[in-house]
Amino acid sequence: MYALVTRVTIHNADRVREALENQVVPQTSGAPGFHAGYWTWSTGSADLNGLALMVFDSEENANAAGDRIRSIAGDAPDDVTLDDVEVRQVVASA
Repeated sequence: MYALVTRVTIHNADRVREALENQVVPQTSGAPGFHAGYWTWSTGSADLNGLALMVFDSEENANAAGDRIRSIAGDAPDDVTLDDVEVRQVVASA
């Protein structure tokens, strides 16, 4: 299994939460090889730091999802800034 780790800076939590619920999570959960996903953000500051961890069955599917995220990031509103996208091999889970 492979994890796609995405880091963002969130400038408008309400609009980002709405986009997560209505677009991001449904689209991601339907991606080829998707197993699980967790979208998180920090608390206590004006600009929130978001971290998403999505697990896929293969490195190829994780990379494809990362490519999709990078391609749509340029079209994203000013509500969120994409900081980093990386694929990691899952070596253990519980």
